Amino acid sequence: MIAYVFPGQGSQFPGMGKDLYETDANARVFFEHANDVLGFRLTDIMFNGTDADLKETKVTQPAIFLHSVVKAKTLGTSFQPAMTAGHSLGEFSALVAAGAMEFADGLRLVAARANAMQKACESQPGTMAAILGMEDAKVEEVCATIPGIVVPANYNCPGQLVISGSVEAINAACEALKAAGAKRALVLQVGGAFHSPLMEPARAELAHAIEHTPIVDPRCPVYQNVDARPHTDPARIKANLIAQLTAPVRWTQTMQNMLAAGANKVIEVGPGNVLQGLFKKVNKEVETVAAAGVGPARNMYPRPKDAGL
Repeated sequence: MIAYVFPGQGSQFPGMGKDLYETDANARVFFEHANDVLGFRLTDIMFNGTDADLKETKVTQPAIFLHSVVKAKTLGTSFQPAMTAGHSLGEFSALVAAGAMEFADGLRLVAARANAMQKACESQPGTMAAILGMEDAKVEEVCATIPGIVVPANYNCPGQLVISGSVEAINAACEALKAAGAKRALVLQVGGAFHSPLMEPARAELAHAIEHTPIVDPRCPVYQNVDARPHTDPARIKANLIAQLTAPVRWTQTMQNMLAAGANKVIEVGPGNVLQGLFKKVNKEVETVAAAGVGPARNMYPRPKDAGL
């Protein structure tokens, strides 16, 4: 069984998607349609921008989504997932690729999410830190003793958990976790406290957009971040997307559940190879590869102008 997985923020790189734009006419239509939907030329930043340009949340999130979804569309009839999942932002890519959302609707949601998160970061500053070499339960236990807001945010793989919260609480937690035996506690260079209660203003703002976006049954189960379980019911998918902004990304559990459900090959669709490495941390035997486009997919995925987007 093949699982397709989609990366989140942090996988971007200068020049991402340029090869697809230049070699695949159908992909180029989607790139240009994205520029029209967003009202600015995102592709110019993706293809020619600097690392700093791409790290702006309002750019990063739609850029990774666009690259990932267009990559999935170039796979043509070879795209036959038994299941999909995406890490944080990547969940939106997974849903569009699985047919639960239209391309333009997904892009608008991602842009709205990025803008809402940016505003939340500016109104309630925070940060995140990667905790390495400690069991999840111990990290949770130590964080619970720290005054202020500090919570587990990304369960990335066994021995790697990212925490999120206020700057003061994160710094205090890092010191306490190192004292408790963590191999490393590294404060990350991020714009805010993602997947923590400090994102509540963004969650409230995004909820309206999600509730009013058409979502239909996906063509395969989509494993969602909030509970690491497979979902096909549109109402539940929407509720989980809303909850995702302030809830932890349970990626470790997602990988374990996908493998337990029979996934024996994992294909990462989008920039980078982070998710392939995380799967190997869970099961060294599972086959992991990066997606490689095999030409336009005009039958499976109508061009935007034909789909009425």
